[in-house]
Order: sequence, then C-alpha cells, then structure tokens
Amino acid sequence: MARMISIQAEPFDVSAETAALTGGRADIGAVVAFTGLCRDEGGRLAALELEHYPGMAEAEIDRIAEQAEKRWPLLGLTVIHRFGRISPGEEIVLVLAASAHRLVAFEAASFMMDYLKTQAPFWKREHLKDGTTGAWVEAKEADDHAMARWA
Repeated sequence: MARMISIQAEPFDVSAETAALTGGRADIGAVVAFTGLCRDEGGRLAALELEHYPGMAEAEIDRIAEQAEKRWPLLGLTVIHRFGRISPGEEIVLVLAASAHRLVAFEAASFMMDYLKTQAPFWKREHLKDGTTGAWVEAKEADDHAMARWA
C-alpha cells in the first residue's frame, strides 16, 4: 500500500499526483480524488491563512491514514494539505484514495476529508478584502456530524 502525506506551502498538481499514485499499477480499479478549494465567502475574502505545527500535523494525518487503511482495502492513499496564505480559487487540500473497487475509494476519501475538516491540527484565519483580519475559523456543526458517522 502506497501512502504519501505532505504538508506544504506550494500548490499541487492533481494529475501529477494521480499519475504518481497509479503509475505502473494494474491492480488499481478506482481512484477517488477530492480537491478542496478556498472560496471567496460571498466576495468578502481576500485570503485564508492556514497554520500548523510542523511534524505534528504530518504525524496526526499519517495516524488517521493508517486507520483508513485498517478500515478499507486501500491500494494507495495520498493526502496533501497546504499551509500559508491561500487566495480564493486556489487549492487547499487533496485526497486521493485508490482501491480495486470504487465504493472503498469513495468511503476512504470521505473519511479522510471528514477527519481533515474537523480534527486535523490546522488553524485557519480569514483575511478580508476590507483589510481587516477575521477571527480564527472553527469547524462547522455539519462537519462534526459528518465525522460522527465514522465512530
């Protein structure tokens, strides 16, 4: 099982990451890709600032990826999460889940995203177009409900 976890400031290339995961593999029958983008929040957002503790964030995401591998027969898993200042329209997160069959890939990708939205050690702050800095963003109740289904 190929697992790759990266926390990085640089943008990622979904096609290149998918090719890296599947290249030379004939056992993979499905890859589910989820790409999370920074939205402009009704035109008021200039950027979203994401912070993390280096080392801790990677270890925690790796731990939950290991749980996904125990739950589902995955053949590969890629998780890339960006940090720093991200503008609306830019990618924030990529999850690629590879398996022999589609349902496994869909469920594992959904599990990873629910975890990343609610429990991953990232802190998000909005920078608004009016020049002010917003509060730190909390997980939404709907995100918590989505995560609860995996308990």
